[in-house]
Amino acid sequence: MIVVTGATGHLGRHVIDQLLQKVPASQVVAAVRSPDKAKDLAARGVQVRHADYDQPATLESAFQGAQQLLLISANEVGRRLPQHEAAVNAARKVGVRLLAYTSVLHADTSGISLAAEHLGTEKAIRASGLPFVLLRNGWYLENYTENLGSALQHGVLLGAARDGRIAAAARADYAAAAVAALTTPGQEGKVHELAGDAPFTMSELAAEVARQAGKPVAYKDLPEAEYEKALQGFGLPGPVAQMLASADAGIARGELDDRSGQLHRLIGRATTSLAQAVAAGLKRA
Repeated sequence: MIVVTGATGHLGRHVIDQLLQKVPASQVVAAVRSPDKAKDLAARGVQVRHADYDQPATLESAFQGAQQLLLISANEVGRRLPQHEAAVNAARKVGVRLLAYTSVLHADTSGISLAAEHLGTEKAIRASGLPFVLLRNGWYLENYTENLGSALQHGVLLGAARDGRIAAAARADYAAAAVAALTTPGQEGKVHELAGDAPFTMSELAAEVARQAGKPVAYKDLPEAEYEKALQGFGLPGPVAQMLASADAGIARGELDDRSGQLHRLIGRATTSLAQAVAAGLKRA
């Protein structure tokens, strides 16, 4: 039995889709906060169980019978550590045999604000005594390509990353890594630093968007505080704007760059290229 938390989220749905190519649906559990949003998964034969990070009793119930558990990090910035600790405690109580966790690239050395909750979760997992595998995911390509409409309209991509390189990959790539970790023997104790094959700068991203769209698009670099203020002006909540600006500062320091090729090796293929991601994004723009 493989249980996937956050199964109706962007990454979770990719994981479920790819798991179903390897194991019978009857062996897959979608642990979700809102079961009504998972009716399509139930229709495919996946077991849907209610699991709310803020209601520990639901976690124990959802994790019952799990041999492998994929803990996909929660999305409430600033509240994730206690939520993840509740999930780890529930996994320990029901005797999960392998806990896989989606952390962040170089969590133990990164200075971006996002890393603190991930590192705290990693420590809780280690302290639990559970067999584990850590999937330290880099940035998603979709962070940059899902909302290209504004860049095309104004001809500008904003950021505070300077000329730092971003080893991003697609959600489907990270999902493939999670599936590999859950279905391949011998993963216990491993820490995978997962990142795209070809790191790029924001200026290179802008150039690729311009090339494919046939419109002028340039990258405008801002000081971290100004970028955070701009993000808030676009309607993002303060904590999210701060996290994204901090991430860009980390990119400028090289903290979301990686040349190890671990993701490529784990999934057995090349990761999604920047050109492929931009092409997909422009179709949606």
